[in-house]
Amino acid sequence: MLEGGGKVLKEGLLEKRSDGLLQLWKKKRCVLTEDGLRLHHPKQHDDPRPQQHQQVTEPRKVKELPFSNMKTVDCVERKDKYVYFTVVMIEGKEIDFRCPQDEGWNAEITLQMVQYKNKQAILAVKSTRQKQQLLVQQKMIRNSQSVE
Repeated sequence: MLEGGGKVLKEGLLEKRSDGLLQLWKKKRCVLTEDGLRLHHPKQHDDPRPQQHQQVTEPRKVKELPFSNMKTVDCVERKDKYVYFTVVMIEGKEIDFRCPQDEGWNAEITLQMVQYKNKQAILAVKSTRQKQQLLVQQKMIRNSQSVE
């Protein structure tokens, strides 16, 4: 859904806690758009290797976190020089991140997610109103036909 689309609102490095047994912090190059968050390997697109070598190696996978699948951004904790926060997905998966306190990734992700959800809610209301208006028009047409 996000793949390459959407206006880039913020770009930089975030650290993501791995899902493995050791739960190590791994750097990710992150791109925040109006549709969600994309997580790239930090060296992806900045790789100085020659072009032919890049084609031989398999491209690294981009992890996409669309706002449509996000539930909340929470568990904010300030500790030492970092802000720790968790992105909770609709299916219940929790993804832990940390960033330097002065970068504000948690606030920016939360703000963009709320704006996305608000736009979706407005579109849903408009769609419902249009359907209701159509039903009223059809009913009026049926009533006027039955009178004739």
